[in-house]
Amino acid sequence: MMATENRREFLLVFSAAVFLGLLSITFVLIWVLQYREGLAWDGALAEFNWHPVLIVTGFIFLHGIAIIVYRLPWTWQCSKLTMKFIHAGLHLVAFICAVIAMVAVFDFHNGGKIPNMYSLHSWLGLTALILYCLQLVLGVGMFLIPITPVTWRAAFMPLHVFGGLSLFGSVIAVALMGITEKLIFGLNNPKYKDLPPEAIFTNVLGLLLVVFGILILWIATRPSWKRPSDQILHTLHTNGGGEDNTKVSPALAQLSDGADAEPSADVRRRINKFDDQTN
Repeated sequence: MMATENRREFLLVFSAAVFLGLLSITFVLIWVLQYREGLAWDGALAEFNWHPVLIVTGFIFLHGIAIIVYRLPWTWQCSKLTMKFIHAGLHLVAFICAVIAMVAVFDFHNGGKIPNMYSLHSWLGLTALILYCLQLVLGVGMFLIPITPVTWRAAFMPLHVFGGLSLFGSVIAVALMGITEKLIFGLNNPKYKDLPPEAIFTNVLGLLLVVFGILILWIATRPSWKRPSDQILHTLHTNGGGEDNTKVSPALAQLSDGADAEPSADVRRRINKFDDQTN
């Protein structure tokens, strides 16, 4: 399993990421409850406030946890199928939060006769939501439907990983644009440029989101923190867990993050070729 030193480093980074994620949720709640008009579903400003709350809670925090859920060492005893459902379930909840957040904005705009979809923030936000939905549908189709060929899964995995990480980073960037846009429009006396307490507080929220995103991406791209394949986990369990998972082949580890643990003969040949080139 994961070496003690490696595990300690992982737990430190993971704990920091969770702490900053929960702190970000706390900050956004304080922002809307103390500095804005609170939360309600009445077509007024308080309804709009559901947008930042749900985006930070679902589309950023849960999204980030869903990305790294395979990497949690204490989940490696769970079956790959169980982890696939947990991974997809977290993404589904994040998607639902994002959809409700979008509905809140459109409902508020329509009630106040404010134009929809005129800013770059709105264009990129809707694009991210559509691509996230596509990523979710394709992920379920590729990795949760048993009849999907293993060769398709192996071929799609790099695109799935790249798309997921790119979307996560993009969502944080779009959220920062939204925070800035809200402060520019919402602060009048004093204005945003005068840096009142609300502006300072919300700028700190933006910094928290950036650091949270960096930690999630660091966890997700660290090769030695990948979940070993089920075959290797079975071998380690049989041998008493005496091996370090950092010796797992990168190709096998990549497949274990989403594809089946027992690839076809063609995929095996590709993995062997990859190992020969990297060793």
